[in-house]
Amino acid sequence: MSKLEGIILKGIGGFYYVEAAGEVYECKARGVFRKTRIKPLAGDRVEISVNENAENTIDVIKERKSLMLRPPVANIDRLFIVASAKEPNPVLLIIDRLTAIAVNRGIEPIVVFTKTDLADISGYVDVYRKAGFKTIAVSSVTGEGVELIKAELKNHISAFCGNSGVGKSTLLNAIDPSLGLKTAEISDKLGRGRHTTRESELFKVEGGYVADTPGFSSLELEETEIILKDELPHAFPEFEEYLGECKFTSCLHVKDKGCRIIEAVESGDIPKSRHESYCVMMEQAKEIKEWELNKLKNKSNENLRR
Repeated sequence: MSKLEGIILKGIGGFYYVEAAGEVYECKARGVFRKTRIKPLAGDRVEISVNENAENTIDVIKERKSLMLRPPVANIDRLFIVASAKEPNPVLLIIDRLTAIAVNRGIEPIVVFTKTDLADISGYVDVYRKAGFKTIAVSSVTGEGVELIKAELKNHISAFCGNSGVGKSTLLNAIDPSLGLKTAEISDKLGRGRHTTRESELFKVEGGYVADTPGFSSLELEETEIILKDELPHAFPEFEEYLGECKFTSCLHVKDKGCRIIEAVESGDIPKSRHESYCVMMEQAKEIKEWELNKLKNKSNENLRR
């Protein structure tokens, strides 16, 4: 038996595939993780036992520096939030919720608009650059923006996320054709993509790792990734310079009198669509009951345990 340290690339059906010492090992998680209700995730740094006559096992999950539940991935430092110019059309609430989640969890968000050969997205790009995010326009057909994405991936652990059909797997194939990831056409009836990625999986790209993650809906995000009302204003970077300047210290920046953020929206210094998403998220945060909050805290603590 030998002990190795490595990183989980993916998990399927209770088996985990760990890259360690230049090899990939199929492992089972020790029963202690089930008892403590901790699920190993793609991106986890782990210690494993490699056995000749028995299953290889994951023995230790090291401290996570970041964690996302939707998409389910650990230890990323950059989150590429992918939306398409068309087919399907961008859902700004999903983009804004994902940028806020990333900021709140200490992960750098990068906004990517794909399929720019199908529609003009310059207005969307302006919104997110004005909000302070790196924003890249990409076409896997023409090659526009692909080299910029490669540069941002270099030597980082990143994840691509967004709703189904926006072209995450297609873009990864354009970045590294050897990946050969499955892609799917958009459903004419539903106007959205079929799920081609079932599990989060890390791939070696540009000297780092990148996760292609399953598509998801705004409702799934709402139910799994909660930002508390006191934390939410800080998850919108363009709000920072105005925080603490409102007339009332209890200001929630939704429709309060004397709110500096609302004034900035009215003057055009903060994009209106960003504030609209913030208001939706704040109303949801305000409605969280104490028992729901405790349940969410317990769930978060369980997932962050080593």
